[in-house]
Amino acid sequence: MLRNAPRHLRSWTASGIKYVRGREPIVLIALLLVVAVSWGFIELADEVNEGSTGDFDRWVVRSMRQADDPTQPIGPRWMREVGRDITGLGGVSVLSMLIAAAAGFLAIHRAYRTMVVLLVSTIGGIIVSSLLKQFFARPRPDIVPHLAEVYTSSFPSGHSMMSAVVYLTLAALLAPVLKHFWVRVYVLGLAVLATGLVGISRVYLGVHYPSDVLAGWAAGLVWAVGCWLVARRFALR
Repeated sequence: MLRNAPRHLRSWTASGIKYVRGREPIVLIALLLVVAVSWGFIELADEVNEGSTGDFDRWVVRSMRQADDPTQPIGPRWMREVGRDITGLGGVSVLSMLIAAAAGFLAIHRAYRTMVVLLVSTIGGIIVSSLLKQFFARPRPDIVPHLAEVYTSSFPSGHSMMSAVVYLTLAALLAPVLKHFWVRVYVLGLAVLATGLVGISRVYLGVHYPSDVLAGWAAGLVWAVGCWLVARRFALR
C-alpha cells in the first residue's frame, strides 16, 4: 500500500515508524499520558467554567459532613485532626523542606544535573499552580464551614497539584538512584498515595470541590511526567 502512496506520505510514515522504534515503550506511554491528561484537564476546566460540575461538587462536599450538623465532618472526632495533618503534606512549607532534603541527597551523590532538574521542575510547578489559580479565580466552597485556613482561589487545588508535582517528580527522579526494582515501586507507590490523600483531605476539610482536586491532580501529573521526560533526555545525552 505504501508503494502506491505519494512520496511525501511515504516519507512521513517512514519518519513516524523510525521515531517510534527509537523510543522505549515507557516513553511512548508517558507521552500518551501527558496528551490524554492534558485533554482531560482542559475538558474539566471548561465544564467548571460552564457550571456543569456544580451539583456534583456540592453533593460530594456536603456528603463529607454529618447530615444533622454541616459544621462537623463525618467519622470520629479525631478525623478532623488527621485531615489537617494530611493536608499539611501538600503545604508549601512541608514541600519546600522535602525539596531541599532531596536536593541535598542528590548533591551528596554528586547527581548535580538531576538536582538542577529537580529544583527547576518542582519550583516551576509551584509557580504554575499559583498562576492557574489566579487565571481561573474560582470561589471556594461556601456550603459548609472551612476546617482549614485558605487564602487563595479554588481551581485547581494548589495542595493537590503541588503534592503531585513534588512527590511524583521526587519519586521519578530518585527512582533511578535506587538499585532494587521493588524499592523503586515502593517509592513511586508512596508518592501516589501521598498525593491522593492530600487531595481527599482538601475536600474533607471543605476547602475544595472534588473538581478542583481532580484538576490539581491532572495538572500536577502532566507537569511531573513532562519533567521526567526532560530529565530522561538529559540523562541519555
